[in-house]
Amino acid sequence: MPKLIAVVGPTGTGKSELALNIAQDIIERGGASEIINCDSMQFYRGMDIGTAKLSEPERRGIKHHLIDWLDIRDESAAAEFQLAARPVIIELQARGVTPILVGGSMLYAAAVLNTFEFPARDEALRAELEQQLIELGPNQMHRILQSLDAGAAERIDPMNGRRIVRAIEIIKVTGQPFAAALPEQPESWQPMLEIGITGFRATLVERLKLRAERMWQQGLLAEVQGLIPAGIREGKTSRQAIGYAQALAQLDGEISEAEAIEQTSLLTARYARRQMSWFRRDSRINWFDFEDQGMQASALKLVREQVELGQ
Repeated sequence: MPKLIAVVGPTGTGKSELALNIAQDIIERGGASEIINCDSMQFYRGMDIGTAKLSEPERRGIKHHLIDWLDIRDESAAAEFQLAARPVIIELQARGVTPILVGGSMLYAAAVLNTFEFPARDEALRAELEQQLIELGPNQMHRILQSLDAGAAERIDPMNGRRIVRAIEIIKVTGQPFAAALPEQPESWQPMLEIGITGFRATLVERLKLRAERMWQQGLLAEVQGLIPAGIREGKTSRQAIGYAQALAQLDGEISEAEAIEQTSLLTARYARRQMSWFRRDSRINWFDFEDQGMQASALKLVREQVELGQ
């Protein structure tokens, strides 16, 4: 029986709440459980409102790992996350604690849960491609990627310059399509129970629209303004985060607040669609509908049946 739980799925479906409820149920049954964050934007200190990061009181006293562990200027990469997260999982299990990996960052989750190694980096090539990104912009770089590997281009947001650069780097280093760096069928790194949350797309899109509006009401613009002295403009990863990029554009007078909110809503919905497309291919996932009133109880029942509590 597995001693590792993963809660995945599109953004805005309630993964954090379900993970907390699972951890609390394990604790109430005499076990121990802690949560490992797998939302790549929640790695960053100070990026709270735009990432829907749980506050300390909202975490219900349950320890969370790999939240606020990166500086705003640091670059985030799935390979480094693999090296950081797996030792935490092993250490928790050795102490009889059930780890729950929770988040929707697709490649980051795959890096931890699946057995595969990342292709080596070529620093000189990376520097060259990053310079091209500055000169040409992400859309033109995305067209270059499309000419090299149409399948990879379909899976990567045309505005995500960092991901585009990494994909082109892998293609040029390995001489193979980007998808070839990933296994055809995912093989589990260790026995696990993988739970996914999904739902009717139109309902989710409306939820994400309301969430974008709420971020501005809660003070996202002031949060981003406060992060400028800390270096968010220089952060290769952080400055591209959905919501933060739009808030920066608003602060620079490039777009209005209404446009910033609308762009954030549309980009988040597009990201959720890509997340669902990614996770849907994984036959190991047990799916639950966030609109189902019995979803939480059903998920807890599955955990009780299938997960062995640490000894």
